[in-house]
Amino acid sequence: MRVTQSMLSNNMLRNLSSSYSKMADLQNQINTGKKVTRPSDDPVTAIKGMSYRTDLNKVEQFERNMTQVNSWLDSSDDALGQVGEALTRVKELVVQAANDTNTADDRQKIKLEIEQIRSQIQDVANTKVADKFIFSGTKTQSPLFIDGELNNDLSNSSAVSGEVKMEVFDGIQLQVNTSNAADLFKNVDELMGNISDALDASNGEEIGNLLGGLADGTDDTLSEIQNHVLEARADVGARQNRVEMMSNRLSSQEINVTKQMSENEDVDYAEAITEMVTHESIHQASLSVGAKIIQRTLVDFL
Repeated sequence: MRVTQSMLSNNMLRNLSSSYSKMADLQNQINTGKKVTRPSDDPVTAIKGMSYRTDLNKVEQFERNMTQVNSWLDSSDDALGQVGEALTRVKELVVQAANDTNTADDRQKIKLEIEQIRSQIQDVANTKVADKFIFSGTKTQSPLFIDGELNNDLSNSSAVSGEVKMEVFDGIQLQVNTSNAADLFKNVDELMGNISDALDASNGEEIGNLLGGLADGTDDTLSEIQNHVLEARADVGARQNRVEMMSNRLSSQEINVTKQMSENEDVDYAEAITEMVTHESIHQASLSVGAKIIQRTLVDFL
């Protein structure tokens, strides 16, 4: 086959164009730090990258959910802690009031403090996180107490015992509210009312019965109520521990996915630069050889 000058020129131009294209790709990789900039560069790598990004987006959403979970649990723990402290003070006042050396006037002064504590506990029962009442079950837009009275809309509603859950991992949801919190605060409020009424009677024995039980035995004692509050707080604490473990799991997942995505997409700079230098040397050699085998006018044109 006869090799013409035109064939030599065309082959050289085609090879030079391919060389320029390869160097441009390598230069782009070095500039961006990524192996591919378009899906067509490497469809398999691109598809894997999309999958890794989806996983990272999910982890980020779970971490945002975890922030909300922590807000609910931390607020619940703090609120129940305040109730526990308030009941401890109530117990001290009841013991003091049960002493028959107190006059009716003395007990009325104690009653004033009891009523203030009762109002404080009602305020705690209406604790909100992001405009949601955390002790109202699934009826998070309704407060437990309104103007010092139990909310009638919640008193006979099964929703107050409902569980509020948030997704913190694929297929894993955690309860963020306190189970039966409405019943707990209702019992606390009733006990506070009984104590207030007993102080009006000015009878040391009747007041003292509130510590160990009323005469009819139908109501929770102060000690029992305190135990219920401690149990609720312990339940919150257990879930806080699990949230911490889930947070660690999410952090590990984020690190692993980020590493996999980096291995899939990121450029090995040492390898890319070495390859770039090699191609530049080959390109310069191609130009030098081509200048000797084609007409000078063509080389001048190039």
